[in-house]
Amino acid sequence: MIAPIARRLLWAVFIVWAVSSLAFVINNVVPGDSALMIAGPQARPADVARVRRDLGLDRPLVVQYGAFMRRLVHLGAWTFDPKTNKAHENCAAIVPGVHLDFGRSYARSQPVVTVLAERIPRTAVLALAAIVIQLALGVSAGVLAARRRNTVVDRAAVAASLLGISAPTFLIALALQLVFSHQLHWLPLPGYGKTFEDHALGLVLPALTLGIFGAAYYTRLVRDEMIGLMQQDYVRTARAKGLSESSVVLRHALRNALVPLVTVVGLDVGALIGGAIVTEQIFRWPGLGELSVSALQNRDGPVIIGTVIVTSTAIVLASLAVDLLYVALDPRVRV
Repeated sequence: MIAPIARRLLWAVFIVWAVSSLAFVINNVVPGDSALMIAGPQARPADVARVRRDLGLDRPLVVQYGAFMRRLVHLGAWTFDPKTNKAHENCAAIVPGVHLDFGRSYARSQPVVTVLAERIPRTAVLALAAIVIQLALGVSAGVLAARRRNTVVDRAAVAASLLGISAPTFLIALALQLVFSHQLHWLPLPGYGKTFEDHALGLVLPALTLGIFGAAYYTRLVRDEMIGLMQQDYVRTARAKGLSESSVVLRHALRNALVPLVTVVGLDVGALIGGAIVTEQIFRWPGLGELSVSALQNRDGPVIIGTVIVTSTAIVLASLAVDLLYVALDPRVRV
């Protein structure tokens, strides 16, 4: 398995490089003037030109791209303090001796790595909480619907999943806010808060919004897979051996039904860590999604490119993890 994993890692590096290069080009050819945003709308043309020159935005695109790639990942000191070492004030160490530098945010006057380091954990917590809810609701509902096929339970699960898939996330978010914040007063209105308790309570509604939306699709997927697998010969053989129904469903049918589910979960994890833009905006959750919208509005190029690279890296790593999980769920994949 070492050679296939090594090839996948090299392919992952290529994908991240291609996406980051594309993001750099698009950010620089899209109409807009970052120098004017930094200098201010009332700045004189000479001041805007000076800012553009200081940032290197007056140089040809190829020269800017070369400087960007040299700065992005480079060798540096094994130990350093960005606050005192001005040459590396925008850097973060990936591993000792290898630095990552996305540049400096135009709007926040902070290193982009610092901004991202503050936002990534918040989005990661939201993504993982949403995935747990999706799996808990979606898998259990799908298995129950498959075991009670063509009954009231099955029809109710299918109808609920169709409703969840059809409803946009912002509608689910508004409904949850109306019920749990305005009417029941159980959970706070949108916001991140200041204490750990505030963070935990503020996490519930956005995680539920994403969890309900994803669980609706997981329910249909697991139900359809389980219905087909429950009719396979090996399941009939397991029943003929006298195994309990729970053992037949969980150990034999559900394990094989998880193979296609793992693909969807892996893509969802990568996308959610990249930032659930609508949900984070509605609930004012200060993660990557909210950051990317703010960066686009302010034409903050370094932050835009940084969030794109983080998102693509998360999706690529999630895809690699899916391939490894395939081997655990289905040993035939090794062949």
